[in-house]
Amino acid sequence: MSGYDSSDEDDDVVLLVCVMDSVIRKIRRQSRIPKHVSSFSGHEKMCELITGHEGLLLEHIRMNRDCFHRLVTLFTVQNRLQETHTLTVQEQLMMFLTMVAHGDSNRRTSYEWKHSGETVSRYMDTISSHLVQLASRFIVPPDFNDVSTVIAENRRFYPYFQGCVGAIDGTHIPCVVDADVAAAYRNRKGFTSQNVMAVVDFEMKFTYLVAGWEGSCHDARVLNVATSNPAFMFPHAPEGKYYLVDAGYKNKPGFLAPFWGQNYHLHDRRREDGDRRKEMFNYRHASLRNVIERTFGVWKSRFRILRGIPRYPLEKQRNIDNIRFLLQLH
Repeated sequence: MSGYDSSDEDDDVVLLVCVMDSVIRKIRRQSRIPKHVSSFSGHEKMCELITGHEGLLLEHIRMNRDCFHRLVTLFTVQNRLQETHTLTVQEQLMMFLTMVAHGDSNRRTSYEWKHSGETVSRYMDTISSHLVQLASRFIVPPDFNDVSTVIAENRRFYPYFQGCVGAIDGTHIPCVVDADVAAAYRNRKGFTSQNVMAVVDFEMKFTYLVAGWEGSCHDARVLNVATSNPAFMFPHAPEGKYYLVDAGYKNKPGFLAPFWGQNYHLHDRRREDGDRRKEMFNYRHASLRNVIERTFGVWKSRFRILRGIPRYPLEKQRNIDNIRFLLQLH
């Protein structure tokens, strides 16, 4: 025993720790429980939604069955998506649409559809990129030679607004940005957002949009840049035609704003003061321009991701805004 070295004892301790670690790892491997254990796979969920009640499908992806099948055909024919051994094109699109419609996180989508977070993220990026590329196919300028039936068949608007081809306004979409640029994106209501300018026709369809401007940027500046810079490809109205804008924009050729200092709404018009003719014009102007407010309202209630967008890179957030406009067309 006198020859026993303390280093031998240290070696024994190290050996014991190694053995214990190996045993623990082996036990863990043997008792490991798969993360996705539900017998109801993502494919089965997709099949249930497609073959089930159409109202359930509309609730999940915000489009009806016929529209969904047309979207699948479009992506398949143009070879934008390919079926894999684990995911069909239908499931790829439905998983993406569910995320956009409900604002689900990557983790929740992974759990609901029984696919890894990496798979969910990959298809989110792929499909959003393809949809943005399709923007010019679905968001097209209005027909400047046509008079909307909303105007032509309403004596309050025709012939006074027969040259009107749509309405313009901006809306703020919450976004997540880095601290060093947060001040530029903080709007007057105190939260960070993107200022999105859109043009809609009187059938509540988007005909033009610009997304990505800082929340602190004024609506009029967004319009001025979009109309003066050819890169933005703004659809200028020809002579005799115009867009309706609110009092925050300048009244100039191609853009018709209300009279300054006059009342807008019905309860204001009942007051005795003011110019009756201008009040009547402003009232009808506001009634017709309200189409863009209603369109924004439907759009925001349809896609819950607008209430709190996940922490994506800013470019992806901008793409998602464009995508929601595209999906609204359906």
